[in-house]
Amino acid sequence: MSLTPYASAAELARALDKREVSAAELTEAAIARIDALDGPINAVCVKTYERARASAKAADERRAKGERGALLGVPMTVKESFNLTGTPTTWGFAAAREFLPEADALAVERVERAGAVILGKTNVPPGLGDWQSYNEIYGVTNNPYDLGRSPGGSSGGSSAALAAGFGALSLGSDIGGSLRVPAHFCGVYAHKPTYDLCPTRGHTPPGLPALPGTLDLLVIGPMARSAWDLEALLDAIAGPDELDMGVGYRLALPPARADNLAGFRVLLLDKHPLVDTQDCVAEALAALGAGLERAGVRVARHSHLLPDLRDGAQLYIHLVCATSSARVPDKAYAEMVAAAERLSPDHDFLVALQLRGATTSYRDWFLANARRNRFRAQWRALFREFDAVVMPVTPTPAFPHDHEPEQFRRKLIVNGKPQEYYANVLSSGVATLPGLPATALPIGRSPAGLPIGAQIVGPWLEDRTPLKLAQLIEREFGGFVAPAV
Repeated sequence: MSLTPYASAAELARALDKREVSAAELTEAAIARIDALDGPINAVCVKTYERARASAKAADERRAKGERGALLGVPMTVKESFNLTGTPTTWGFAAAREFLPEADALAVERVERAGAVILGKTNVPPGLGDWQSYNEIYGVTNNPYDLGRSPGGSSGGSSAALAAGFGALSLGSDIGGSLRVPAHFCGVYAHKPTYDLCPTRGHTPPGLPALPGTLDLLVIGPMARSAWDLEALLDAIAGPDELDMGVGYRLALPPARADNLAGFRVLLLDKHPLVDTQDCVAEALAALGAGLERAGVRVARHSHLLPDLRDGAQLYIHLVCATSSARVPDKAYAEMVAAAERLSPDHDFLVALQLRGATTSYRDWFLANARRNRFRAQWRALFREFDAVVMPVTPTPAFPHDHEPEQFRRKLIVNGKPQEYYANVLSSGVATLPGLPATALPIGRSPAGLPIGAQIVGPWLEDRTPLKLAQLIEREFGGFVAPAV
């Protein structure tokens, strides 16, 4: 078998089509690589090797009968937060270590129906609430490019697995950048779909019923080492839940707005107005912008149509904290209410927003949602003039591990100056607030050799547009570069 551990899903599928390799052989090679290399990385926290071997055998039998498919026989992983029968779904909570779901998540059902081979589940932070991936049950996941740094979170186990060559694909989720930040930190690709495009049934906190419906702002989505593979995995998981809207609706995503770089109109932003951008990240974005212009892309760096990102950040944090607090136990919620009442006028801006958002009333949420709808209208107007917005994912490349229990006490160092740790969420929230699709892609390296990524924000339900732009950038300028694992 001549394929490398970093072969894309498309390359694996072509090799399977030509019978150059079997799904069983690909699976055994992936298992051997995980067993040999994952110790210091600690990305795959739950191994499902017997299930994988059975799936590979079934995939080979389907191919022997003439069936073909982009995922048929391709090894992959899934984030620990997806229900997978026979394995715990803990969301990183020690108290849930014995919880075993009764059914697979719908996304898991769909990728296995497409013939994918699930090797295991990847590590997460408790409650999926961090840009690092560690917990009491499974320990710390390290970045394959620098074991002393975070691989991102909350899909950090998935990004680390992809960067280390543990399968060609992974499934993750995103409400505060949890797909895009890990992709940026580990030099891989991820796509945050349009809100509610991919049903989340079975991506459910432990012990709660896996019912149709989507938590406000939360999405699930694909991760890969190639932008082309993102689209194949998205096609497998997208579409309404058969128990819900799928009764009467069918998916029909529009094609990308252009099929070559010269056909794109791009607004390029090098920072969020509420936080500085590390110089190396800004320089990588500037280099990308210059390259796009040379390739014929119409690139603008300012537009009066851009919604106010400061107001958007406040609204996003208000809504995401209101949503997240719904999962907080009563005692912890009472403590948050008391903390919000004690806030002083000079308290940290983002911490104050978090606490006030977490203790919002339904009336306040309703009014905030009306403001969100106005933002959506502004984005629609912008996307009549532009096809995509390219901007940072976070202010910095992967940062050193920081396990201070109180996240508000942590600091993010940007160009030598401390910023609030929660500044990590600001750029991610730009697409999350209005529910827009956003594709994360690698665009360069820091002076220390760490991956630098960007995100391409696209129009509502036009997921194929940012995906296509990411594919064209990958083809024109290159993409994933493997670490020295």
